[in-house]
Amino acid sequence: MTTFLKMHGLGNDFVIFDGRTFPVPVDPASARAIADRKRGIGCDQVIVMEPAKNGFAAFMRIFNADGGEVESCGNAARCVGFLLMAERETDSIQIASTGGPLFCQMAGDEAVTVDMGVPHLDWREIPMTQAVDTQSFVLDVPGFSEPALQTAAAVSVGNPHCVLFVKDAETAPVASLGSAIEHHPWFPSRTNVEFVSLRGENILRMRVWERGAGITLACGTGACAAAVAAAARGLTGRKVKLILDGGTLEIEWRESDGHVLMTGPTRFSFAGEVSIPGLVEQ
Repeated sequence: MTTFLKMHGLGNDFVIFDGRTFPVPVDPASARAIADRKRGIGCDQVIVMEPAKNGFAAFMRIFNADGGEVESCGNAARCVGFLLMAERETDSIQIASTGGPLFCQMAGDEAVTVDMGVPHLDWREIPMTQAVDTQSFVLDVPGFSEPALQTAAAVSVGNPHCVLFVKDAETAPVASLGSAIEHHPWFPSRTNVEFVSLRGENILRMRVWERGAGITLACGTGACAAAVAAAARGLTGRKVKLILDGGTLEIEWRESDGHVLMTGPTRFSFAGEVSIPGLVEQ
């Protein structure tokens, strides 16, 4: 049997394996089985902590519920960072990921701040297949003609995001339009999709369609992308509050070095053991 922890950040939930001592070779098939909410444990993402080099506490591998391995996950970084800081009895830690290094710091009672690094705004770095102004472009999606499609922005926060500024995020067609944009040919690696409306001065309401997971209660990298896109358009300042379905994140796009800082809660749900083909029995 292989031990796991179940954690979440604002309802964006994870099954976390510690593969630093004994390998836990999660592959797309086993990740889908683990994430299945009816036949498996159930989660939005499967996380595997692996050994890391160059002084990092761990390397974080991330699998979406559809089994696809992805580059970055902000809410998972807070949870993994919290575990590693508790283990080492320290207030700060560095995690390696495919999307880049993540610096985590305690920010109060079970809250963690993650330095997500510098966001990428060039269309080639998102990546996109078309040379566009990533902060304002028209995205043609068959079957949809909403004005939101003309206010699209694209940002990479270690993973790709398409941000739509809409009149009211509460009534946005997140499921249908999110799915269509995720698979749009302009995004060769597919994309996460954020539906964002202005709620007040430096307050944004966001709902999200996550690549490979569908509608989730929160997306940390998506909140970072939305904050960057809003500040770049002059809709907000560089410090904003993001209200998601699962709760609130605070995002700062730091002017001094261009890094994006995300602060939010972590929560432990339960621990258990699982036996799934492909996992090493411990």
